[in-house]
Amino acid sequence: MSQAGTRDRILDTAREILASGGTGALSFDAIARELGKSKQAVLYWFPTKQALMSALYVPWLEAEADVAVAALEGREHADAIRAFVHAVAAFHLADLHRFRLIYLLPQVQRTVANERPVAGVVEAVHPVTDRLYAALAAKLDGEGTRAEATAIHAAVLGLVLMVSLGDALDDPLKHGTDGLVSALAERLASRQGA
Repeated sequence: MSQAGTRDRILDTAREILASGGTGALSFDAIARELGKSKQAVLYWFPTKQALMSALYVPWLEAEADVAVAALEGREHADAIRAFVHAVAAFHLADLHRFRLIYLLPQVQRTVANERPVAGVVEAVHPVTDRLYAALAAKLDGEGTRAEATAIHAAVLGLVLMVSLGDALDDPLKHGTDGLVSALAERLASRQGA
């Protein structure tokens, strides 16, 4: 197996462990056991839990930011908000499992297991979220555009959270997802006019 293939298998295995057992179940020993390799083989690729967690989460956040920034190109004000809402919602709704791993698992595990965030992961996330919020804020009019951009993103994540909850409980929302996304986009865009 190629070197990139080994690294990818480690990350895939780590994602499976996170999905089934949470961050408390994720260890180098658990990954090695699942792969049938030694712990040292895993540590070769990811010498710290920080390195592993960053390799798991940051690329997903970067992909989300890339989608959002691309959606904003050539748009301003209300049109930018509509495009942002639709793009970010579509990104997450296409893979609810990934959404849960990015935005829900760290919260739930920390609360349940009383775990501290892995040092360094937050520092790796900040440049990504800064890029996402700055791109949207640059398209908005008025005071406090950075806070408004953050609130718009949070609103989209909240909508996806509700869809994700309905999916997890096999109890879909009474309103179609497309209609909900459009309603949110229109409501948020109305603050910018047109």
